[in-house]
Amino acid sequence: MKKGIKYSLIAVFVLLLIGVGGFFVWSQLTYEPSKELTTLVNIENIQHEDDAVILQPKKSNGKGIILYPGAKVEPEAYSYYEKKLAEDGYFVAIPHVLLNFSIFDQNRAKDIIEKYDDIKEWYIGGHSLGGVSAASYAYKHPKEINGVIFLGSYPTENDDFSEKELPMLSLYGELDGLSTKKKIAQTNHLLSKDAVVHEIKGGNHAQFGLYGKQKGDNKATITPKQQQDEMVRVTKEWLQKVS
Repeated sequence: MKKGIKYSLIAVFVLLLIGVGGFFVWSQLTYEPSKELTTLVNIENIQHEDDAVILQPKKSNGKGIILYPGAKVEPEAYSYYEKKLAEDGYFVAIPHVLLNFSIFDQNRAKDIIEKYDDIKEWYIGGHSLGGVSAASYAYKHPKEINGVIFLGSYPTENDDFSEKELPMLSLYGELDGLSTKKKIAQTNHLLSKDAVVHEIKGGNHAQFGLYGKQKGDNKATITPKQQQDEMVRVTKEWLQKVS
């Protein structure tokens, strides 16, 4: 009887190890920057500090943006979008996160905010699950964050901003197969009262970064650069109004 229990416990432990090991291996199979990105940004010149991609503006406006990547997406995949924001004076950081899932590392923003204390205004955002994590951080640290940017993403019921005055921008793709139009509509009540919601016609989920196709997504009817440029334009317009 005792031997049977012992063997059962060993079997459970072995299965648990296999499961954890399998998840770790799977989490490392990331979406890397696409060839198109390398034609738009010189990745070799991207600055890395404290396990984050850093884009320093030539002339700072004293404002910073922290962008959490989507699940299993390499931070460099967002460097075109962030490079364009840095051109307007914004300091930008895209952190690497634990196991490539920001939900396991939601407080990465804290490290960046504390290190770059010359930045006086902070905006936080994220793509897909990265947006969920960004919203969670903003909800728990309202005095640190001046606004939230969602890229194909939305907050959860635990982070209800409907009674908050925090500026928010929600960008979603018309053809997004993961953060679908239905999901966006169903969670809009969780956004702050003055949130700006913008649909990118013909856009999908993967083109919020530049890392190629993503399983479960729909095919876009606009090019990746077209989607990225619209993201840049709308984000800049929003930032100019709220900052």
